[in-house]
Amino acid sequence: MLKNHSLVSIDDVTDEDLEEVFRVAERMNSALATGKKVSIMDNKIMATLFYEASTRTRLSFESAMNRLGGSVITVADTSASSVSKGETLADTVRMAASYSDVIVVRHPLEGAARLASQFSSRPIINAGDGSGQHPTQTIMDLFTIRKEAGGIDGKTIALVGDLRYGRTVHSLILALSRFDVDIVLVSPPSLRIPEHFLARIPSSRNIRVETDLDSVISTSDVFYVTRIQKERFTDQNEYKSLIGTYSLDLDDVARMKKGSIIMHPLPRIDEIKPEVDFTDHAKYFRQAAYGVPVRMALISLILEA
Repeated sequence: MLKNHSLVSIDDVTDEDLEEVFRVAERMNSALATGKKVSIMDNKIMATLFYEASTRTRLSFESAMNRLGGSVITVADTSASSVSKGETLADTVRMAASYSDVIVVRHPLEGAARLASQFSSRPIINAGDGSGQHPTQTIMDLFTIRKEAGGIDGKTIALVGDLRYGRTVHSLILALSRFDVDIVLVSPPSLRIPEHFLARIPSSRNIRVETDLDSVISTSDVFYVTRIQKERFTDQNEYKSLIGTYSLDLDDVARMKKGSIIMHPLPRIDEIKPEVDFTDHAKYFRQAAYGVPVRMALISLILEA
């Protein structure tokens, strides 16, 4: 059960929880599509603490709470908060807990959300912690695959790009291991997924590693493309050497299976050419839009409205 519990890792969500989130998200999505008002968070306040830049995650969380009838207080620029004076994460979270009912935290350091949950009297939702995890993005990604690819089981899913630092991929591969899927990891050797994530995948799951995107173009049902994350590199020369390693264009799309979909957690740089946006395969902007109903579902279940 998600009620009054923090959501720090995808491991905090059971299979039963996932199905419940999907059911509620479908209802929320239908309400949004028809313009039906959903006012179940009246008198509830969500605090958003963003120690790292964000567009889609912050806006979709805040939109979700507003559409549920609740209110939002936010720290979107830590330079204008007491963090700039040296206030610790623990103290900031304790303070925010006294002002709100649920707290959303994004932080550049892996493990920060787990730490925050230990000091908060209110549920913490991890909105991304460094190169760690991004569980709400993962639930949104699974929801997208279900709706846009016709389900999850039986699919071949290619995870492409920065698999070393990409927290969205780290959460997603753990979640996908619960399903009957084939997973292909496509990345430069230096950006392969960390071994400790692979070690958590059941041996019964079919996973293979590739460096050549061409090898999966015609056989995959889902392409989950990620950018090379400049902000995670300590050596910028290494980053520059990897820019443009993979870039989906119309020639690639022409060789894809009918009905296959392209996803991306965004923002993108050069991993997907703009002309791909207008093809039937492109689902990344719809994926981003699903962030609102999915996060509406999560907030309502955590606060049990």
